[in-house]
Amino acid sequence: MSSPSSSPPCAPDRQRPASLVKRLARLWPYFSRYRMGWALAIVATIVGSLTQPAMPALLKPLLDNGFTQGALPIWMPPVAIIGLFIIRGLAQFGQQYALSRITGEGMLTLRAQLFERLLKADLTLFTRQSASQLANTLVYEVQNGSQQLVHAMLMMAQDGFTVAALLGYLVYLNWKLTLIVLVLGPCTAWIMKVLSRRLHAVTLQSQIATDALAYVVEENVLAHRMVRLHRAQAAQAARFEVLSQRLRVLALKATRASAAITPLTQSVAAISLSVVLVIALSQGRAAHHAGAQVITVGGFAAFVGAMLMLVAPMRRLADVVNPITRGLAALERGLDLLDTVQPERDGAASGAANAAPAAVPRHARGDIALRSACVAYRADGPAALAGIDLDIRAGETVALVGPSGSGKTTLVNLLPRFVLLTSGQITLDGIDIAAWPLQALRDQFALVSQDVTMFNDSIAANVALGAAQIDPERVRQCLQAAHLADLVTTLPRGMDTVLGHNATQLSGGQRQRLAIARALYKDAPVLLLDEATSALDTESERLVQKAIDRAMAGRTTLVIAHRLSTIENADRIVVLEQGRIAEQGTHAALLAAGGLYARLARLQHGGSISV
Repeated sequence: MSSPSSSPPCAPDRQRPASLVKRLARLWPYFSRYRMGWALAIVATIVGSLTQPAMPALLKPLLDNGFTQGALPIWMPPVAIIGLFIIRGLAQFGQQYALSRITGEGMLTLRAQLFERLLKADLTLFTRQSASQLANTLVYEVQNGSQQLVHAMLMMAQDGFTVAALLGYLVYLNWKLTLIVLVLGPCTAWIMKVLSRRLHAVTLQSQIATDALAYVVEENVLAHRMVRLHRAQAAQAARFEVLSQRLRVLALKATRASAAITPLTQSVAAISLSVVLVIALSQGRAAHHAGAQVITVGGFAAFVGAMLMLVAPMRRLADVVNPITRGLAALERGLDLLDTVQPERDGAASGAANAAPAAVPRHARGDIALRSACVAYRADGPAALAGIDLDIRAGETVALVGPSGSGKTTLVNLLPRFVLLTSGQITLDGIDIAAWPLQALRDQFALVSQDVTMFNDSIAANVALGAAQIDPERVRQCLQAAHLADLVTTLPRGMDTVLGHNATQLSGGQRQRLAIARALYKDAPVLLLDEATSALDTESERLVQKAIDRAMAGRTTLVIAHRLSTIENADRIVVLEQGRIAEQGTHAALLAAGGLYARLARLQHGGSISV
């Protein structure tokens, strides 16, 4: 069992740009396309911010002239207040609407590029990163990061304009007292800088911990039968608990770093405001004893009110570090995926010397040749294939057999370039497969494997997978050839019935035959069968084998099989051992030779087999 603290093989090296400006610049192309939204957001933010000092500004003439001297008409203060709140409300509505559009546009653009990169990614990506991490990055991190970052940036702009407007009004009222208020700025900036670094580091650790936790969930969903069969629930629960506790500890660390910002900045603000009040009261009393008036009652009330109003946006500016840090960390993970994931190479992929671009047929004959084909997954490890020379004629059925790890699956995966040659050459119809355009090459192959994957879509869409338009009659013919027509007629919506998650409501044999129907619909000249019947019962195997026989007609076919009884009628059987061809020939000839194939056959038949 894996260690409880183990994490999925999915934590990439992270090298972040040093400055916040550079980090934001990476994101700007994705969120800059909706220019009308940005214009509306900026105008609404400025207008909303300018209304903030208007309230204490109204307070001054009201206290100085409205109550005592009656200089202001009675209707003017309520009209001004109502008008002010209408303007503020409209500005907030415009800002929220623009925020939603900007976030939606940026999220859509980034998510679309990520999914496109995922569809075209080099296949090594799926060995380095788990499905749960990729889904988490593509769906949740992009959405949450976009919402947090854009909202935080606009709130920062709004509060920044508000602070500037209030400070401007304070300078207008009393510039000397305002100088004391300005102490808030550098103190708050220093606090934000120190704690934001801590918060960013904890956020990155939390992402890795979240991936590890999601990976455990993914494993237990995929292996739910094995977990129950082996009574491993307690062990898996303990593993989940350890990772959950790690995530909880990191969440508390993030909370401490985030929560410390507010009280520290509020303390700085309280000290500054207290000093201002003491100085203002001292100046007022001194002026009163001297018979002078340096500030009116309304002016003093307006100054204190503006100072108090300054605390809230300053506090929010301090708090904005948390969502900006979290949003950046989430979105940068998506950008890292875009930057590091390389697309599949579409030319000279195998390193062959003669892999120049070539004119290729739309529909190959199916002649395949391997020359000194070698594959090594690691430079310091044994070769999966070593010096394979093999010719397969168009229309020939060739079975690949051998012990586990002998290289059968690697050989088949070489043909559509799911695996790349380390050295050697493979040709299809005399053309090096490295010179074929990648998609044109893969158009020549259809695959039916033991592990069938179906999409949560209709039967017709699964059979006609990849087709621009579904031909219902052709789908019906393929289902008939795969011995599924009777099943489809019993379904309420026929071939428009949605299969659900990986078609798990179908039996193993039905899913295999559906995969064969998909291969028939593609009508590729080369058919690859990878253990297509090994996990089926006798009746299901009989039906699947009938469907396979029909699919093999007129096609070059490579069959991987452990059950030797299914390949007795193959034109040729190639026996692999430790990445090399040990022997090849017909079923009868190999049995007569008494080599590895004969030993494998005797093992499967309990030691007795007639030659």
